[in-house]
Amino acid sequence: MNRTQFLQTAAAGTALAALRARAVENAALAARKNPDQLNIAIIGAGAQGRILTESCLRIPGIRFVALCDIWSYSQKYTGNIIKKYGHDIAIYEDYREMLANETEKLDAVIVASPDWMHAEHANACMEAGLHVYSEKEMSNSLEKAATMVHTAKATGKLLQIGHQRRSNPRYIHAIETLIHQEKLLGTVTTAMAQWNRAKADDITWPKKFEMDGTTLDKWGYNSMTEFRNWRWYKKYGGGPIVDLGSHQIDLFEWVWETNPKSVIASGGTDFYDHREWYDNVMCIYEYDTPDGTARAFYETQTTTGHRGFSEAFRGTNGTIEIAEVPARGNSALREAHAPEWDEFAARGLIKQMSAPITKSATKNVDVDVRVTKAAAAWPLPVDMTKPAHQPHLENFFNAIRYGTELNCPGEKGYETAVAVLAVNRAVATQQRIEFNPSDFIV
Repeated sequence: MNRTQFLQTAAAGTALAALRARAVENAALAARKNPDQLNIAIIGAGAQGRILTESCLRIPGIRFVALCDIWSYSQKYTGNIIKKYGHDIAIYEDYREMLANETEKLDAVIVASPDWMHAEHANACMEAGLHVYSEKEMSNSLEKAATMVHTAKATGKLLQIGHQRRSNPRYIHAIETLIHQEKLLGTVTTAMAQWNRAKADDITWPKKFEMDGTTLDKWGYNSMTEFRNWRWYKKYGGGPIVDLGSHQIDLFEWVWETNPKSVIASGGTDFYDHREWYDNVMCIYEYDTPDGTARAFYETQTTTGHRGFSEAFRGTNGTIEIAEVPARGNSALREAHAPEWDEFAARGLIKQMSAPITKSATKNVDVDVRVTKAAAAWPLPVDMTKPAHQPHLENFFNAIRYGTELNCPGEKGYETAVAVLAVNRAVATQQRIEFNPSDFIV
């Protein structure tokens, strides 16, 4: 081969390689234009991040491109889960490096880092042109939470907050259909909810994966204990009332379709004296409704798991008891004086009640048949067959794909943050916190 032939052959090879590269780029671009295919990343691959990851992996058309976490253990653990599903991902310690290298490939980011970093991570992603699903609480600071709403408005990017009950079909049926539309409960005057957990020690870590002091300091943590148990420390989280209570206190606003007008609270660090946030909190909210004042009681305990987690919405004609786990709550209870509910059962809105108990198991004890009949359960007919977070993630992805309305946009998440973060302030000051309607608007 002479020099001319060599150059011609080399040029042809270069041209062919360029054509092939462009074909790959065009194929990738075509895939990106397919609304059913979304490329995502996750920031924060710890316990909650893994739950969200596993739900995402169940949703068709969702492809992980990248994972970011400051801890090598979480990188490896969650990364292996993703790779088992055939997703080829890049792994990063610094979210800024991830965005610099991967943004052009991405449509959205799941933010599941500790609360104090949600705003920084979510804002950076939206400013990079990406939609964001952020775990609740939006932040342990209202000021930071507000920046997320501002950034979403400024960039035009979607911001979904992880109050997943708002996408749960059982909750939608109970609140939107039975309470709002059908008035099954009559006037809802009170509500109560709780999330109680048994006594537990601090979360530990595999010693071989322990981060050194320099790395911890780089990312703002004082120790591995604080890093692993960040929810208990004021710099990083808001304690159990924020971590657990946010999900359920959000429901009170949904039921009454208004924000609270006040809250009182009591609590303390009565058992875990080495932790900063309150290990028990009890609070009462008041709401102004068209039917008058309504009140909601909420508690979270960390020394007893009694009654677990569930919610009860109580009206003049009955009560709905519900929980994410049906075994903890999945029925309506009719007041003895209320109109019969057979018509609702005939329409499939509730299931036929269980057989009422009309006889006492103890001799010579009278039983009020009216009470026992009212106490019989009318099960809710809607089953939740998916992991708890999956419908909420599906709502987020469908909003990107098809313009579906978000079930919990940033503005709604902010309203809940205002109500929930005020509880810690009420405990600290031992004063009644009064809200103004403007407090809930960014």
